[in-house]
Amino acid sequence: MTAARNVLPRTGRARWVLTLGVVAALAAGTLLVLRPGGGGGVAPAAGAGAGGAPAAPVTGPPDATVPDVDTAALTAALTQAPDAKIGPARLADGVVPPSNRWYSGLVFGPEPMPVFPLPLSFALADGGFTMGLPDPVTSERAIIGPHVPAVTVDVGAASAQVVAADPVAVTTRLLDASGAALGDVTVAAGSPFVSFTAASDVEVAAGEGFGALTDGAATAEVAGTTWGLAVSDGTLDGGTLTLPSGATAGWYALPDDASDDAAQVLAAAAVDPVVGVDVGYGVGDDVARTTLTYRTAGSTPSAHVLMRHHTTGTQPDREGCGLGTYRSVHGTLELCAGSTLTSYAPTLRPTGALDLDGVSTERRDAVLDQLAKDVAGTPPFASDTYFGGKHLYRAATLVTLGEQLGADDVVADLRTRTADALREWAQPEGCDEREARCFVYDEAARSVIGRIPNFGSEELNDHHFHYGYLLSAAGLLGADDPTLVDDVRPVMDALAADIAAAQPSDALPQLRTFDPYAGHAWASGTSPFADGNNQESASEAVNAWNGIGLWAAASGQDDLLTQATWLASTEAASARDYWTDPDLEDPVMDGFEHRVVALNWGGKRDWATWFSAEPSAMLGILLIPMGPVSDYLAVDVDAETILAAVDEATPAGPDVMFGDYLLMYRALAGPDEAAAAWQDAIDLPDTSVDDGSSRAYLLAWLAAHGA
Repeated sequence: MTAARNVLPRTGRARWVLTLGVVAALAAGTLLVLRPGGGGGVAPAAGAGAGGAPAAPVTGPPDATVPDVDTAALTAALTQAPDAKIGPARLADGVVPPSNRWYSGLVFGPEPMPVFPLPLSFALADGGFTMGLPDPVTSERAIIGPHVPAVTVDVGAASAQVVAADPVAVTTRLLDASGAALGDVTVAAGSPFVSFTAASDVEVAAGEGFGALTDGAATAEVAGTTWGLAVSDGTLDGGTLTLPSGATAGWYALPDDASDDAAQVLAAAAVDPVVGVDVGYGVGDDVARTTLTYRTAGSTPSAHVLMRHHTTGTQPDREGCGLGTYRSVHGTLELCAGSTLTSYAPTLRPTGALDLDGVSTERRDAVLDQLAKDVAGTPPFASDTYFGGKHLYRAATLVTLGEQLGADDVVADLRTRTADALREWAQPEGCDEREARCFVYDEAARSVIGRIPNFGSEELNDHHFHYGYLLSAAGLLGADDPTLVDDVRPVMDALAADIAAAQPSDALPQLRTFDPYAGHAWASGTSPFADGNNQESASEAVNAWNGIGLWAAASGQDDLLTQATWLASTEAASARDYWTDPDLEDPVMDGFEHRVVALNWGGKRDWATWFSAEPSAMLGILLIPMGPVSDYLAVDVDAETILAAVDEATPAGPDVMFGDYLLMYRALAGPDEAAAAWQDAIDLPDTSVDDGSSRAYLLAWLAAHGA
């Protein structure tokens, strides 16, 4: 890819006012070090393998074996075509475009957008960059914490390029008017630091209010927050920071209720910049483990913050925490010392079959009667990547259900028809012959793109939503059909790698859509928004990882199945914590008047969707497609919470958009609720049954849950 240099947006230079502010920096070796787990599982980002971190033992499930996938061969087998539309990129040669990241707004588009690494916000600006500590404002429908610059740093930059990127961290090189490097600025999700390392001797306007350095550190008071600045070498005089080549300056905000050690811990860690984050994982019977290792240039201890999903349920013992908290739109964040963040999520095994043991003969007969009608009424499959995938998933679910109930003859023709459609989608060079129901590889975008696209999938939006349905259908039908698996394997493997390649390569980015710090995926490819990236349908994200798991099981890929289990487990826990069962007692939620959060952004949370203002849409989009794996929605969730959410979504009854999914969700509140929903399901108009599901499946779900 040809490197592109983009002039930084003009925000004006700040006045530099000298004030006194002193913080004593400890030697790095005296930090309180968090040692709950180790790195492992997944290799570091390509081009960002420098640095290191103090050794830490693995706690919890052992490191998984990473799938060994030849992404170059998979993508080379596809039709090669420039179908992607991702616009200008501030990206250096040789860096794989990092789409669907929390920081993608820095990379793509005519102007860079603010991003939200947590606990800070960050933006490129005229001459350099700005940072802030978002102060959330809560209303009836939203929690908003925009980027408001608190510290402006000017290094005299004329343009910027991303030079290193992994699923958690990003490094941007600031360039002068001639294109020469002035230095690199790095931010990482969960890291409280913004770090700048000089490429040559440079003078930096360090931010308004910072006084002279004392033991290499200074502070400034901005809008009630104490900001710190620490340098590995250099001087600060009159607001101008002089850094020799190779020196690092790190900025950070002190937390609320800071402990006595917080300022010293942060100042000591700030001078050794994070250069990348390694991702490790393991899966056990009870928990799936995620381990993030924040590598620093000098391999000294760093610091990080914990989100809600890092603290709910069973978690490893942790040392070095309790240093203070930060407010955020996602809830209270706890500051911890150390370079290793290990967290657990309840293990969620991929599955494609309902448990129908114990269902009464009467209920089975009712399901079978409806099954015959739904099979006969199956319409032609759509040809775009989203609805085409949904329709194949619906058909494969009907086939699986029929065969599970012994009605093979009823679904035999639908099995053949669906398998043939999957084979058509899975012709590696199908796009050489037609303009629909096929995939290409766009070398410039480093992505697999489907024809016909939908919902901006050509802009790399929603790939996990779309491809999850196709992978699920292939996994469901392939479980008993090895010939089908052989026929569709090259393309299905390519789709799985496009959205979740475990290792980085020149062909595809590592974990394209999954953010291992936030614990969930991001849906926008280029994130052209001032509120950061976003995701609406967390349930379709879980469906994507479940789909990879079903495909991995059918195709005999054990390591991929383990990876899919980790992804599904982690996404499911975050789906509950931030979407369907948010912590309404957290102070930041005070004033929010709804039961669910339908749309989560980096810097905002909304009771809103992209497509509808109906109350049923707010919850329904968090349930679709309610596969057999969707019991995760009720894990550690009170029945009253489920019922309150359904009541809010269906004030006049279930004849609403996503009415079938809402009845299924109600059934998770217990057998009595499933039984009460049965007649509603019988009477539900066809318009309230989603095109990715069927009434037969709805009835089978209710029966499986006690109706």
